[in-house]
Amino acid sequence: MTLTLTEKDRSMLKGDFGPAARMALSIVVRMAGVVGADALLDITAAHIDSTVYIGAAGLEFAERLARLGAKVCVPTTLNVSGLDEFHWQEWAVPAEWARQAHRQMLAYQGMGTTPTWTCAPYQLELRPAFGQQIAWGESNAIAFANSVLGARTERYPDLFDICCAISGRAPATGLHLAENRGGQLLFRLSADVSEKLQYSDDFYTVLGNLVGKQTLDKIPVIDGLTGRPDEDQLKAFCAAAASSGGVALFHMVGITPEAPSLEHAFQGTPPVQAIEIGMQALRLSRQQLTHGLDDQLDLVVLGCPHFSLAEFKRLAPLLEGRHTHPGVKFLVTSSRFMTGLARQTGLLQALEAFGGQLTVDTCTLASPMLPAEIKCLMTNSAKFAYYAPGMLEKNITFGSLQDCVDSACAGRVIRDGSLWDE
Repeated sequence: MTLTLTEKDRSMLKGDFGPAARMALSIVVRMAGVVGADALLDITAAHIDSTVYIGAAGLEFAERLARLGAKVCVPTTLNVSGLDEFHWQEWAVPAEWARQAHRQMLAYQGMGTTPTWTCAPYQLELRPAFGQQIAWGESNAIAFANSVLGARTERYPDLFDICCAISGRAPATGLHLAENRGGQLLFRLSADVSEKLQYSDDFYTVLGNLVGKQTLDKIPVIDGLTGRPDEDQLKAFCAAAASSGGVALFHMVGITPEAPSLEHAFQGTPPVQAIEIGMQALRLSRQQLTHGLDDQLDLVVLGCPHFSLAEFKRLAPLLEGRHTHPGVKFLVTSSRFMTGLARQTGLLQALEAFGGQLTVDTCTLASPMLPAEIKCLMTNSAKFAYYAPGMLEKNITFGSLQDCVDSACAGRVIRDGSLWDE
């Protein structure tokens, strides 16, 4: 298949826009051939996932681009880094590792990007609009941008995302194209899933884990929801479905912008398969988020994806007048922007009085911050619960936000399953 290039593309490949742009576009062109695209398209924004330091190769790539004078040509946000510049010495981060991770941060920041350092860029002011063509990395962010905002992005991998941001171009393929955005699988909630459960803070996390496992990389359509989820519930669903499966786009009938009806969600074609979701399947999904269940607890982790201002508001009253158990650490991860807003509005006072800690701009999955003696973790995040056993080699218990706070106070795991047992 022949790739059609514009005069500007050819000029960039000749080096007329500098060596960094030439290198970036040459990689974009090569990738277009891999995916079978016959054209490139202009993007208007990017989110870079390759900011996390995972070794010498990623650092070398970033610094090579920086040395060549790379500058992004579209508004570009940065995903979490491998380092909390402000709090890393409070944890077990090796000094040499911190130095290398900081070099990688500086390299990307020097390319004209916005140093957001967050895995939830959609909760900032600079977020894409419906129909906007973008190149985003980070799985939950991709799912949120495509599904909740109605922007258009493929699953952009590390190192390729920055090439699109520098060149302003991406392969015209996959979810960038309207004809590829129709639903494929139908998930319908059954009548035994109560409306009360659907309003609980852990419902969409569990539902996303279930849908992701059964969808893999297809496009699911969810019907039968009786409530309207807020953005943090949709964030939790995105993170769960993108982790347990490979969901980059989903439709919720009557909720997400490309699904005002079932017919719109499926673009007029019948679903490949229809799956009913009842309480038995949801209970199993909830159970699967716990690995190595016991009553022991060393650390509670919240904020994967990053805690929002609304989540800080929900957390604060749960902490008032209470204190974490001496044997349990209580950690909230977020961006410097959100924690700044939380501090301005007085929401961090309750966390500090509770004995909790903050980590900004990174997370425990991206930074070697946990000491060996921390073995048993608890979280309200399906993404964290999915990855922690393999990446961190820790036992993990999943619970609601209330469960996490109650467990931190008690010094052992406490879970209220009453809504799930009804």
